[in-house]
Amino acid sequence: MSRTSPKSSVSFVSNPVQRYAPGLYAFWKFSRPHTIIGTSCSVLGMYFIAAANQPFVFEPFSWFLPLLACLCGNVYIVGLNQLEDVEIDRINKPHLPLASGEFSRTQGVAIVTITGILAILLAALQGQYLLGMVGLSLAIGTAYSLPPIRLKRFPFWASLCIFSVRGAIVNLGLFLHFNHGFPIPPKVWALTLFVLVFTFAIAIFKDIPDMEGDRQYNISTFTLRVGQKAVFDLSRWVLTACYLGMVAAAFWLPSVNAPFLIVSHLLLVSALWLRSQKVDLHEPREVAKFYQFIWKMFFLEYLIFAIACLLH
Repeated sequence: MSRTSPKSSVSFVSNPVQRYAPGLYAFWKFSRPHTIIGTSCSVLGMYFIAAANQPFVFEPFSWFLPLLACLCGNVYIVGLNQLEDVEIDRINKPHLPLASGEFSRTQGVAIVTITGILAILLAALQGQYLLGMVGLSLAIGTAYSLPPIRLKRFPFWASLCIFSVRGAIVNLGLFLHFNHGFPIPPKVWALTLFVLVFTFAIAIFKDIPDMEGDRQYNISTFTLRVGQKAVFDLSRWVLTACYLGMVAAAFWLPSVNAPFLIVSHLLLVSALWLRSQKVDLHEPREVAKFYQFIWKMFFLEYLIFAIACLLH
């Protein structure tokens, strides 16, 4: 007769943070790591682009408090969305702390309140441009999630909220802060336009893995209206237009290393198409992995563009 080892009945957690600091691990999930990384890349990328614009007068650690303010704002926005979407997340994203029960609603409210206040206070200490950027981002994030406005119910307004904050408000506000005001050079406008359109692709793609929960709770999305395949193809072509547009712009942009910008973006658009060919839209895990792949390309853009500016 077979016997079961006592160890087999004990759940083993390989992640040491999850095992020894479950509260910290839950907070990391609550903050939505891909958005935290995206925000960090935005702040540091704009910092180095501004540094390339004025190398002789730049303060070497002037990025820290703006980064902290933006990260607090990030947690406020994604946390508020989770507070309002607990029932939907139990279907679409059951691993999130509020949906799984790792955090109570009271804990979620406390985190959102504290990070929102900290974001405003830290931004106010840094100057008008950062305060304007953070304040406007928080206001749009609130309107996106919180009733009675709750713009996420409407595909157009939901997408507009996401790509206006990520694409225009964050980039222009950060550059103005690091550059100590105007003017905004053509290279920053080019990056802003790239990120604006890129974030539109993220905004419409993000709903593909979440169809079931959105359908049950009457959250209207482009995916539910036109179908997974149409949204997937549209996102891919929008991203392609971003990369090829940057390749074309590189010939005309001053103060950037054009060969580096051209080669890197051609490689990335090739990687996008190769990776997209392997996605089975009937497998939610594959769609979710491709969504994370798109976010990684978003992260890379700030690194690549900053290097192109520093190498000019």
